[in-house]
Amino acid sequence: MSTFKPQHISFADGVERIDEALAKVGYKKNSRILTSRDKEAVALCNLLGVPREQLPAGFTKWQLPFYLDGGQFFITSTAPNAEVDEHSHDNDGVRFIMSGSVYYDGIELNAGDWMYIPKEKRYSLQVGPLGASMCYCYACCCAGRELNKSDVINPESFVRGRNSLQ
Repeated sequence: MSTFKPQHISFADGVERIDEALAKVGYKKNSRILTSRDKEAVALCNLLGVPREQLPAGFTKWQLPFYLDGGQFFITSTAPNAEVDEHSHDNDGVRFIMSGSVYYDGIELNAGDWMYIPKEKRYSLQVGPLGASMCYCYACCCAGRELNKSDVINPESFVRGRNSLQ
């Protein structure tokens, strides 16, 4: 039986924790796009670490230095060397690189990296030579209103039977 008991704080307390870290590092929230490879992000994440005694053995965990007020999640799969022209969004958002790589503002972001994009901050991306898969969350929807039946996921090769559902 597991003895893991995660310690929970309210959303508001989590926001206060982020704001405290931002002040300590001297980073102004939403002043620019922030990536996991930026020195300020590393300093912030190191302040926002979760004590090891609050985690299962072998785990490391930290809070990211931003938050979203609501959001919808999307998965994007891209071809090698694809490009996204400069644009912005009406709301804050975050992209997580799951595989492959993307180039933003002279740096390469790889699997496990992220970029936080404040509303109305313009950016462009170039996908690396192996393509990329990304998960992103924006308070806006980034999709048309109508449903669009397509085969973005092939159920024959993707779906797996779970023990608890059989």
